[in-house]
Amino acid sequence: MAYGYRMANVITINRPDVVAQIEEAAEKLTGGYKTEVVVLAMRRLLEETARTGSLFGAHAGSVHVGREVNLAAPVLDVERPARY
Repeated sequence: MAYGYRMANVITINRPDVVAQIEEAAEKLTGGYKTEVVVLAMRRLLEETARTGSLFGAHAGSVHVGREVNLAAPVLDVERPARY
């Protein structure tokens, strides 16, 4: 479920440095609302790590794939020839 609301699971954070950082960020960013600051951090982390755009960046067009090649096909289903 992506961003849907349901009953919360409880997460316990015991590391004092992490708790202090969450509390500091909550005061500065959300008026003390710790849950919201954790949500903001998780969303930002997911957005930063999401792959967008070309896989080849500045080298667009440097890779050519034949028409018979299906890049979406699972590679683990390929049967290897038997060895003698």
